Amino acid sequence: MRLVALVQSESHVCCRYRLAAFRGALTAAGHTLDFRALPHSLFGRFALGRELTSYDAVILQRKLLPRWATALLRRRVRRLVFDFDDAVYLRDSFSAKGFSDPKRAARFRATVEACDLVIAGNPTLAAEARRFVPADRVAVIPTCVDVAKYSVVRSLRDRISSEAEPGHGVTGPHPIRLVWVGSSSTLQALERFAPTLSAIGRAVPGTRLKMICDRFAEFPGLPVERCLWQEATEAAEIAACDIGIGWVPDDPWSRGKCALKVLQYQAAGLPVVANPVGVQADFVRDGETGFRANSTEEWVNAIRALATDAALRQRVGDTARHEVEERYSVEAGARMWVESLSRLATARMAG
Repeated sequence: MRLVALVQSESHVCCRYRLAAFRGALTAAGHTLDFRALPHSLFGRFALGRELTSYDAVILQRKLLPRWATALLRRRVRRLVFDFDDAVYLRDSFSAKGFSDPKRAARFRATVEACDLVIAGNPTLAAEARRFVPADRVAVIPTCVDVAKYSVVRSLRDRISSEAEPGHGVTGPHPIRLVWVGSSSTLQALERFAPTLSAIGRAVPGTRLKMICDRFAEFPGLPVERCLWQEATEAAEIAACDIGIGWVPDDPWSRGKCALKVLQYQAAGLPVVANPVGVQADFVRDGETGFRANSTEEWVNAIRALATDAALRQRVGDTARHEVEERYSVEAGARMWVESLSRLATARMAG
């Protein structure tokens, strides 16, 4: 199939992780994938789809267009696919107006109903789409990561950790580096978590927090290493740490998140401590791939257990990485896309 994706930009995180990452595998399976930036002007939206008639399918990523624009696009293209990885039918966790937004909800319903196929990033999002269309028109394809990017630095970190064990001639405890990766928008959530982070710093001496972001914060009692986010170095900076942390507000918006940062930590072979909200409860299982924590006491106990036991960190991190390889790697996601596109082509032919 000849595919074209309407995206915010090719450099946007959603495009990079949810579409561009699979381009090579789709090509190998006989598909082609091009990208077009979504128009912002009224004129551009009136013309939307006119230049896309030669494609077998158009993938609209994440954007909820006005209902009239969605209707125009639907009439002009052969097949329409919607890919989304957030609860776009709601306002986010930090909106002063609350979560409910009738306009967003109406646009979401119109978009889903217009599509031949809906690709949701997790079961929560898929369940919302299935309120409006038959279940067989909705597929779950999680956000996936390129595990190979994290391998080299991880191997070096493991060697250094083993040399720090008794008998290897290295004195003093290995300083524990927590890591959090995000952006200015998601940093708002971490700032809400500040009291617990400070408690961790006071309770587990030697612990530091590496923040990989475009903006930074301070947490009394917990030293912060500032690391400016860069796509080229992100994987290496994560893999150089010891424990990944994932905290999100327990609310409707966060329950729709795809927990990319947790998968990144686990791809790097890091154990993860996270609160069990949305898919974080699936990705992080106590004693297997990390530890779930709600209260400050649970967070402190989980970090302390991992900080004081290198073997536990290694075992849990290895298990987490293996699971990402099996279920959330680019290769796994590509297989799901190829299968979904095959069903789409078959269904359209049958129709």
